[in-house]
Amino acid sequence: MNPDRRDLLRDAAIAVLAEAGGRGLTHRAVDAAAGVPLGTAKNYFPTRDALLRAVAGRCLEQYRERAAAMAGPGPADRAGLAALLSGLLRDVAGPGRPRVLAYLELQTEATRRPWLAELLDVIGAGDFAAHRALLAASGLPSDAATVRALTLALHGALPHLLAGTPAALAAAGLDDLNTFTRDLLNTICPPAAS
Repeated sequence: MNPDRRDLLRDAAIAVLAEAGGRGLTHRAVDAAAGVPLGTAKNYFPTRDALLRAVAGRCLEQYRERAAAMAGPGPADRAGLAALLSGLLRDVAGPGRPRVLAYLELQTEATRRPWLAELLDVIGAGDFAAHRALLAASGLPSDAATVRALTLALHGALPHLLAGTPAALAAAGLDDLNTFTRDLLNTICPPAAS
């Protein structure tokens, strides 16, 4: 099978998940989104589970690509880490929105499909490891409790960024991402008293 067409279909499935949710993910919808003849997605991914597996695999590939692009020494201080985190959150609300919406839809599907949860677990576990490395590079505490607090707070912000009204974003402090990430770091890693 043609790998370029396979990727086209997987990317189209991400767009369908982001636009129509889990119930809207059908072979026919993927074909339409990819602009290919009806039946093409079914030829590549014969069952809905095969289609979900393919989308999860594509999300994992995209996650690894983004992680590789961010590889390096990391920010050297608290301000640099806050800026990096606010940039990541801005991406969620902007160009990364379809990818993150698809991932969250897959997580919902994973509550009923343990095999899917195992595939997605790589992404969740990767976030904990990445945040540990970023905290350490920034000279901030990177113990397990701090890493959990940072990761879960950022994950908790995602649905608000994706669906929040201006009032809800303001209530969550997400209307100003620079202030949100700075305050988050100051809360979980209080600055030393001077």
